[in-house]
Amino acid sequence: MRILMGIFILAIYGGITFYLGWNLRTWLLAIQQFRWPIAYWIGLYAISFGYFIGKLHPLLTPFSIVGSYWMFFLQYGLILCVIANLLIAFTPLTTKLVGTGVISVLIVLLIVGTYFAYSPVIRNATIEIDKPGEDMRVVMASDFHLGVLSGKGHLEKFVQLSNEKNPDLVLLPGDIVDDSPKRFINKGMGDVMQQLQATYGVYGVPGNHEYYGNEMEQFREAMEKANVQILMDETILVGERFYLTGREDLTNKNRLPLSKLKPEDNALPWFVMNHTPNDLDEPANLGVDFHVSGHTHKGQMWPNHLITERIFELDYGQRGKNDMHALVSSGFGFWGPPTRIGSRSELWVIDIQFAK
Repeated sequence: MRILMGIFILAIYGGITFYLGWNLRTWLLAIQQFRWPIAYWIGLYAISFGYFIGKLHPLLTPFSIVGSYWMFFLQYGLILCVIANLLIAFTPLTTKLVGTGVISVLIVLLIVGTYFAYSPVIRNATIEIDKPGEDMRVVMASDFHLGVLSGKGHLEKFVQLSNEKNPDLVLLPGDIVDDSPKRFINKGMGDVMQQLQATYGVYGVPGNHEYYGNEMEQFREAMEKANVQILMDETILVGERFYLTGREDLTNKNRLPLSKLKPEDNALPWFVMNHTPNDLDEPANLGVDFHVSGHTHKGQMWPNHLITERIFELDYGQRGKNDMHALVSSGFGFWGPPTRIGSRSELWVIDIQFAK
């Protein structure tokens, strides 16, 4: 059954690639620039499967880069090609004019999307917790996907922005690396991460992509050297002030229920990191005070947010539930194409006020 489903998906994907290639070929013919049809189609399909080809060997990494950008053209190219075909069929506009317009729109979207992806912003929130304690500041950022396109320079921006806010605590709820930690290690990103400053330290959890890489031990070792404590179904007492729980991602079907990780002392605040915001009822009913997640990317590229909104109770932003404050970030990095339309790379600065 899985084989049949895989064949069906490949057939659909190949058909969409052909549709986009046929439209591009039609425009190139209209402007008299179409050449070498065999090489054209081979090259197009190599690009369309480039992301997967690039995973086969480090020397094929350029295919991953091209394939990542292809995901952008696949989504917006498909939307624009349908519109273009309708315009050509039902208006006097020519293929040359409409096709040139489509290419121009794609270029503009690519420029804007790249800017939104590589120019992170700071989001601010203030929450009140009805437990005694001194006010504190938390910096939270998820979904760095550190690897080929989200690299050392992007991480340096985060460290600078975070340190400027003088946080008491830094939380990194998952997808810190993009599948494998090898590039994080080889490119010296750990040296950058070590520069993060926080009174009570830097803590993280694995996301789904850390599991996809099947290198969890290497990931944890790399984070430990970078002074990031990874919590996997663990609850710790931090600075005698609050409890912090880090959950394994939903990808691990054997992860513990949150009830098994609940601290015995209810007097102190309880913070929880869970990469995928799949269930807010459980932590809210157990008495969690502050719950942070990522994973959704807020769809990353419009109109994908319409899907994440239907899947998750909270796919982005801040919401209260019972006495719990929940926060879901769109992420500091990106997955696939280094572009964001309708979302923005970000980190959150949360000022927590406690009862005096």
